[in-house]
Amino acid sequence: MDNFAGKVAVITGAGSGFGREFARLGAQLGMRLVLADVQQDALDATFAEVSAGGAQAITRRVDVANGDEVDALARATLDAFGSVHLVFNNAGVGGAGGLVWENTERDWQWLLGVNLWGVIHGVRAFTPLMLEAARRDAGYRAHIVNTASMAGLLNPPMMGPYNVSKHAVVSLTESLYQDLSLVTRQVACSVLCPYFVPTGIANAHRNRPSELANETPPTLSQRVSRALSEKAVNSGKVSAQQVAAMVFDAIREERFYVFSHPHALGAVKTRAEDIVTPRNPTDPFAERPHVREQIVDALKG
Repeated sequence: MDNFAGKVAVITGAGSGFGREFARLGAQLGMRLVLADVQQDALDATFAEVSAGGAQAITRRVDVANGDEVDALARATLDAFGSVHLVFNNAGVGGAGGLVWENTERDWQWLLGVNLWGVIHGVRAFTPLMLEAARRDAGYRAHIVNTASMAGLLNPPMMGPYNVSKHAVVSLTESLYQDLSLVTRQVACSVLCPYFVPTGIANAHRNRPSELANETPPTLSQRVSRALSEKAVNSGKVSAQQVAAMVFDAIREERFYVFSHPHALGAVKTRAEDIVTPRNPTDPFAERPHVREQIVDALKG
């Protein structure tokens, strides 16, 4: 797909981070936008900005962990614009880190609900609409972008639920790619694997549903994990705006893997070598032993 003007893009997590940048860039390219987010004020801010620039847009407050709400989003898209060409299954949350055995059932439900089930619902709700459009029009082209993470290709310590959710998104999107190749050449997909990019995801707990809140305070390891995560994310030098441009380039080129920090692929290669050698997992702090020492000391309180 290389002509975006007039095309319809659905963006979850549109209130901040990558989602807001996808909306901004889509608006600049003349796209019609369907903006979804669970945080109403942030969603309204994105809508106001793109609308002021002349973009046609609608908004829906959506909890992507709820399949019925994503189905309703798909119906609203067709009601408003009659078609869909791009779907960014982008909504995601961080947090719930710490030593993996200390994560509660509610931690897992929250992380997997948004990060994994949100993508599953998006694929399930929108792919059939795209395939039907492709059957009606030989010139129709569409693309699905699922936001994963470099944590979908690696397993950093004290990030268990997040790692699991993002590995599943990578697997889901690779499966989607293979399945689409059996039935169409008109609908493509990509998986976005960003590294540390300042997006606000480290503060995603602000939107955690009250029914999934923990009844006990965070453990020491969870407090350490949150501090490390916030520091790493906020220190990122690649911006969400730059990543959005990378994603649109990948859509134009029908390129599947999108990496914000290609240099991090060295660690992915090491992990693959661990598997095929086989050998035990390589220490992620092998080249920075002082970091491991700091974490170990912090976990001792």
